[in-house]
Amino acid sequence: MSDARRSLVGQSTPEILEVVTGLGESPYRAKQLASWIYGRAEPEFDRMGNLPSSLRQGLVADHVVNPVTIADHQVSSDGTEKLLVKMGDGEVCEAVLMPYRDRVSCCLSSQIGCPMGCTFCATGLGGFARNLTPGEIVGQYLLLQRLSERRIGHVVFMGMGEPLLNLDHLVKAMALLHEEVGLSYRHITVSTVGMVPQIRKLAELKLPIHLALSLHSPFDAVRDELMPVNRKWPVEEVVGALRDYQRATGRKVTFEYLLIDGVNDLLDQAVALARLTRGIKCIINLIPFNYVDTPNRFKRPKSERIRRFRAKLESLGATVTQRVERGHDIAAACGQLAGKSQGRLARRSQVLDLQQAQR
Repeated sequence: MSDARRSLVGQSTPEILEVVTGLGESPYRAKQLASWIYGRAEPEFDRMGNLPSSLRQGLVADHVVNPVTIADHQVSSDGTEKLLVKMGDGEVCEAVLMPYRDRVSCCLSSQIGCPMGCTFCATGLGGFARNLTPGEIVGQYLLLQRLSERRIGHVVFMGMGEPLLNLDHLVKAMALLHEEVGLSYRHITVSTVGMVPQIRKLAELKLPIHLALSLHSPFDAVRDELMPVNRKWPVEEVVGALRDYQRATGRKVTFEYLLIDGVNDLLDQAVALARLTRGIKCIINLIPFNYVDTPNRFKRPKSERIRRFRAKLESLGATVTQRVERGHDIAAACGQLAGKSQGRLARRSQVLDLQQAQR
């Protein structure tokens, strides 16, 4: 049964001001309340010590702090922490805390499920339910912040869903992270499969965020099979949009490249990738395939094939990084934890398990 009370996470300080003054309290209480919510990630009104009891009691009647709660929590041996986050209507998404020596990052979801149907992705197996609200997006960050002794200074939108299909809510969530939490826009990364109109709209906003394109092949024939979106916006068009985004914002962009054995790790693709991205201020981020049980039975390339692919790119002048992999022992690939929980993702996972057992 869903909670009909309105959440405060997702509202800006001016919006919280309307709530506070509506309860007959002094306007300066709004800034105090916002500080508890966003600065300290405090989820309970009764622990907000400098607020009068009259305000706290008034808030409890019609409001909750955070619209999301933790349904499951797993901790990896490398320190990565993954949450299954439950919404007020019972839907779930995933959020991941990634502590490093010099920083703490987190990965947030933007949708319940995903409609894009990428064949390598666990999230796509379960289809799409709905967009997340700004409060549900920022709420994930605040849940993760309560788990971390250090401040989370970097956010990546690479969780469940296609962020640019939820652009209005995404933009408001990023504004809240920037203005209320105090996170620099420059420390926010948005990953997209290549929604060309939304990339161009985001460029018009000129937010100094970092944009990453999930490319995964420079060849349309290969990308068509991996990512159905490519049939609408093929490689040249989506890379052109990213090139224009980079020029408009002045921000370096990233091309995410998932390496799949025998599919897109051949050297002719490395040559084409280097040629395609030449002249763009960018980084090519190689991501060796993190096993997901899909009908395609994709496999991770052997280390030597990964090394050769990277070496070829670098010999052609490309700037290349390789993702530091985290959380293998807690199914940190997006969609895997939700798939074990409920709904279509779980049913699809069960079908795949049965098929594998019958082979």
